[in-house]
Amino acid sequence: MKQQKTAVRVASLAVASGLAVALAGCSGSGGGSGDEGLTMLIGSSGDAETQAVQSAVDAWSEESGVDVEVVAASDLTQQLGQGFSGNNPPDIFYMSWDQFQTYASNQYLEPYASDLANSGDFLPTLTETFTFEDEFYCAPKDFSTLGLVINTDLWAAAGLTDADIPTDWASLQNAAQRLTDSGVTGLSFGAEYARIGLFMNQAGGSIVSEDGTEVTADSPENVEGLEYVQGLLEAGVLQFPADLGAGWAGEAFGTGTAGMVIEGPWINGALEADYPDVNYQVVELPAGPGGQSTYSFSNCWGIPAGSENLEDTTGLVEFLTSDEQQLAFADAFGVIPSTEAASQEYATTYPENQAFVAGAEYAESPVAFAGAADVIADFNASLESLDSADPQALLSDLQSNLEAALEESRG
Repeated sequence: MKQQKTAVRVASLAVASGLAVALAGCSGSGGGSGDEGLTMLIGSSGDAETQAVQSAVDAWSEESGVDVEVVAASDLTQQLGQGFSGNNPPDIFYMSWDQFQTYASNQYLEPYASDLANSGDFLPTLTETFTFEDEFYCAPKDFSTLGLVINTDLWAAAGLTDADIPTDWASLQNAAQRLTDSGVTGLSFGAEYARIGLFMNQAGGSIVSEDGTEVTADSPENVEGLEYVQGLLEAGVLQFPADLGAGWAGEAFGTGTAGMVIEGPWINGALEADYPDVNYQVVELPAGPGGQSTYSFSNCWGIPAGSENLEDTTGLVEFLTSDEQQLAFADAFGVIPSTEAASQEYATTYPENQAFVAGAEYAESPVAFAGAADVIADFNASLESLDSADPQALLSDLQSNLEAALEESRG
């Protein structure tokens, strides 16, 4: 179910903190099933994704003569960690953006991606996401970005038109104010870094320098971003989902208690399944003083270091990441292809999702270096009380905690 997938993605920063424990007992990797075929471990959003992956793998097996067993994990983080700690990892697996740095820094991944025939076809931001120490490790299988989702019925009822679609912070606050009415708050999104951090970026800030060597969390730009969000909360035009009695922003949007939300393309399936009568459109996130910014979330096809089946697994990856196959996946379960050509074709085929694709040009991945997950989890907890907190104090704590984590990650 798409809503379940959203919860997994949103919570992944906190969940990943247990990964180091799971991997601590690893004595090696090099998964391989020899003549018995390949094993694949995926974290599926539901039956549609599982069946689509199985069908694609079956087609490749028929061509290659290599059997592949597809296992849909009930808890991908836990099961993948157990596979490595038991020195029996799967031959190929979903590797998420937030876990990648931890696995790569511990040398559990085969850096195969630059040798693929289609290695130059992927969107640059995704290639960067799965690059460690200047080496492109694993091929992105798909991606998503965040956009502004607008309830068009509430929009029209508030007297808003296309001319009012937010393009900057001022127009976002104006639209949120006009949408806020009895029983409706103008804007909602999760009380977490993976949403609020957008405004820090839009102010021109970041929490780690571009080269990854310095923590920059307590910058004036980041303070400005938090103060803007705090101002929306104080004005009553922004409420977090929990304050609306919702488990996530998509639920608040579906029940009509939020006129706009910041979410990714997975909201489409959730609304279709649970709130089919809600009319909406998706636009790019408005720019802040520092320009446009959104986050990208992705998985790559991971292969364990020293794999005995590298030729077969890289051949399978090339098949699965071909434009044709990625567009088939997009049709089956809604993901956005990771290659430049296929993502553009996707935007043409699904114009309602064009804003998500456009965001890839300026998207960044949330910070995810090894050891950052625990710090971000604590920061998320502090953001829940942003309405009454001191933004500078929150960021000062984040600065010192991330500095310690970054230093530890360097050994």
